[in-house]
Amino acid sequence: MGAEKQRIQPEFEWVDQRGDESIRYLDHGYPSPLVRWHYHEEYELHLITETSGKVFVGDYIGNFAPNSLILVGPNLPHNWISQLEKGEQVELRDRVINFSHDLITASESVFPETRALAPFWQRAQYGIEFRNREGIDKAIGLFEEVATSNGFRRLTRFWAMVEILAAMDDYRVLSSSTYLPITDEKILNRLNQALNHIFEHYRSSISLEDVAAHVNMSPTYFSKFFKKATGHRFIEFVNTLRVNKACERLAHTDDPITEICFQVGFNNIANFNRRFSDVKGMTPSEYRRTSMDALYQR
Repeated sequence: MGAEKQRIQPEFEWVDQRGDESIRYLDHGYPSPLVRWHYHEEYELHLITETSGKVFVGDYIGNFAPNSLILVGPNLPHNWISQLEKGEQVELRDRVINFSHDLITASESVFPETRALAPFWQRAQYGIEFRNREGIDKAIGLFEEVATSNGFRRLTRFWAMVEILAAMDDYRVLSSSTYLPITDEKILNRLNQALNHIFEHYRSSISLEDVAAHVNMSPTYFSKFFKKATGHRFIEFVNTLRVNKACERLAHTDDPITEICFQVGFNNIANFNRRFSDVKGMTPSEYRRTSMDALYQR
């Protein structure tokens, strides 16, 4: 009974920000010790420079690619997992800007104009993916200036970038809920073991019982553990992952839909069509047509 009441949460990360700066910039490659399911008190603006894969923000699961730009609010768990060949490494995958909510509240108290950004910061509590290509290109240029400057110039470049991001009308709010995390490193390690196992075996007939055994949990406890940790039931998570992988193949290959169904782990076309419609709100054929239309309209 006591075990069932545990709060399964991501790892807390301490952002080491110098006392003489309000904007922190860092970058890193992949794999990296910084790549894990975690949260921190600071906002994080995250730019991917190389690779594609899956992004997790709160209870959201989606795709990322080069130039993906996402703002994550305080205490919202997140992670980016690249899909690389075994042993492959990338020198620079992530460029990150961290800043605290204190910077925002202090600015609002001194500069009334910044109070107009309140709805933007509210959306950030759930994570925002920016989708306007022109706006992203401008933001990336300013990202570079933040990375290569310091002092007052870094601060002015940062606020110029925030202005561009807040004005974008093409964006996606990611998570359906916010989190109140509690750190438990042992449980976090088990969650990461489970996620890695799912990513390695989602194409096969992987079951909840398989993953539970992999992390040495009973199926009943693992089911509750996984739902609390990710916001998804196990089968929903796996089906969403498979559907997202199918979307990549539908958009970028000419493979028949029936083949794609089995390539991503579904065992019959009827179930594939049903699950695809549940996740995407359209059939695989409609998704392929829509993606092709978008491609040729660019």
